[in-house]
Amino acid sequence: MANKTPNKKLEPKKPKFSAYWIYAAIIVIFLGINYFGGGGFNEPAKTNPAEFETYLKNGDVDKVVIVNRNQAQVFLTEEAKAKDIHKKSKDGELFASGETPAYTFEFGDLQNFENKIQDIKSEYNLNTIVTYSTQSNVWGDILLTLLPFILIIGIWIFIMRKMSAGGGGGPGSQIFNIGKSKAKLFDENTDVKTSFKDVAGLEGAKEEIQEIVDFLKTPEKYTALGGQIPKGALLVGPPGTGKTLLAKAVAGEAKVPFFSLSGSDFVEMFVGVGASRVRDLFKQAKEKSPSIIFIDEIDAIGRARGKSNMSGSNDERENTLNQLLTEMDGFGTNSNVIVLAATNRADVLDKALMRAGRFDRQIFVDLPDVRERREIFEVHLRPLKKVAEELDIEFLAKQTPGFSGADIANVCNEAALIAARNGHTAVGKQDFLDAVDRIVGGLEKKNKIVTPAEKKAIAFHEAGHATASWMLEHAAPLVKVTIVPRGQSLGAAWYLPEERLIVHPEQMLDEMCAALGGRAAEKVIFNKISTGALSDLEKVTKQARAMVTIYGLNEKLGNLTFYDSSGQNEYNFTKPYSEKTAELIDKEISNLIESQYKRAIDLLEVNKDKLTQLADILLEKEVIFKDDLQKIFGDRPFDKKEEDIPLITKKIEKKPTSSVKTEDSEVNEDSSPKQEEPNTSGNIEDSEITEDTSVNK
Repeated sequence: MANKTPNKKLEPKKPKFSAYWIYAAIIVIFLGINYFGGGGFNEPAKTNPAEFETYLKNGDVDKVVIVNRNQAQVFLTEEAKAKDIHKKSKDGELFASGETPAYTFEFGDLQNFENKIQDIKSEYNLNTIVTYSTQSNVWGDILLTLLPFILIIGIWIFIMRKMSAGGGGGPGSQIFNIGKSKAKLFDENTDVKTSFKDVAGLEGAKEEIQEIVDFLKTPEKYTALGGQIPKGALLVGPPGTGKTLLAKAVAGEAKVPFFSLSGSDFVEMFVGVGASRVRDLFKQAKEKSPSIIFIDEIDAIGRARGKSNMSGSNDERENTLNQLLTEMDGFGTNSNVIVLAATNRADVLDKALMRAGRFDRQIFVDLPDVRERREIFEVHLRPLKKVAEELDIEFLAKQTPGFSGADIANVCNEAALIAARNGHTAVGKQDFLDAVDRIVGGLEKKNKIVTPAEKKAIAFHEAGHATASWMLEHAAPLVKVTIVPRGQSLGAAWYLPEERLIVHPEQMLDEMCAALGGRAAEKVIFNKISTGALSDLEKVTKQARAMVTIYGLNEKLGNLTFYDSSGQNEYNFTKPYSEKTAELIDKEISNLIESQYKRAIDLLEVNKDKLTQLADILLEKEVIFKDDLQKIFGDRPFDKKEEDIPLITKKIEKKPTSSVKTEDSEVNEDSSPKQEEPNTSGNIEDSEITEDTSVNK
């Protein structure tokens, strides 16, 4: 037995047969028929009318056969064949007459040619015979007749093969498999290296997923008490949180067939193909049951029916969804097939798809907290060849609040690239901090042309943010301030926010005041404002609107919310409040923003000298840190304890946290999964960026 395995490996692989050889052979046959269909392989010698007239006058021509009224075949006499001048003519194929033409040539007008031959015969008293013949290439004519149809059919087959590529089967069978499922099968013969050990954090989600895998492995453990396996589980969460990675881990851990495909694989331009692929998918899964089906981005086919004004009830996507609903919970379904699906837009899915009996479980995969980010860093640091020994993973986890697993993977990869670019032998802490800067803010543009007046305005703008946030109790702690252009911004103030689960009104108001500190500084120092505060205004407007219309934090409107967590309002053209209430909402939003703007101006008026001093240092150094603010303002009286927020020293030269990255993490847990709405927490915008593009906007 031990010798059989090596011998099998040494056996040469047989080359796969290709259908293109058949096509090439058919083409060669047709060309051969067309080329040789009317004659032999040895054609008679070619001549011209002048030489023919010479041969005719010399009496060498025995007979002339005029073929198809445009070609002459010359037959020589026996005496002429012996002459040296005619030895160059080739032997040809025997015609029906049994004789061989020595020469052929084409002439012009038939009447003139006949008259010329008659004149020479009369002048030289010749007995040359002139006959007429009609010849045709039957196979060539058939080929020319069929060629257009062959080309049309060939082009059609080529297009259909391209459109149905990946539909299964051999190279010539895709056209017949267009309705077949495109799911990729993972089973015990497939080497899937991803396992639950590679999924850091997400303990709750892993526990539920692992239970499904265990049920398929040992169903008697659960059925002994009358339990039934869930028919489906829906993974819901923001992009990059690890939904697809969880599915890969299931494929690696489960010892049952695992079918993986995307929701867009059901979509096709042909009517009925999507529903056909759903039927074929579940048919394959039932044949291999117990099995698991994973549909990634299920919102591609699972959107609520009847919401699109451009399509009716017979829309192809709706037909596909109807078939999916039937297969998941209808007559003749098999309980040994489990459906896993992933989406970041659960609010747009059809209610019939979300009900119990189809997707019994909804597993929320949230953005990782600081403990989970540490575990994720440990996973993504493994592929790095060499990491500095003094690298503190706990420190990195605290510097990346709101980062998803995909963001952390990007940070690790970018840090390795930066270390290699700078010639470092190992990836160190500074490389990771530079990577966070690069991902959050963009690439530094030190060669960007900025006039001295603009640079001074940017410096005071960013100094205003820093001063206001330092003086406000609930504002996010400052990390650094820079006026070096980065990405689309001309300057930025970086903060390290506190990760909160709930947010109080005073925290939101302090964040709004700090965000308006940049424009307030321009007003205090220059007595004029600029367009550089676009991102600040966008942030505070979202915060104020959320306070009034979402979280019920306004006294005049009371405990009302106009936020629809189901996402159905996006299909409505009417507002859920009257015009009078709309005016009140606009007024309260404006009052909130203007009151915090006035508060920021008053705060900076009191600390105008310190603001100026800070701006001068910023103009000189271009980048300042927390230590510089401590020298000017003294210690911050309401700083958090060291165990709550890591201390920032001057050695940590770059430690920003992006507003975009923390935006999703500062959301009340009972809010909608839609990311753009809950922009209301105290640390939504951690980096106050002066947008260079705001003027164009």
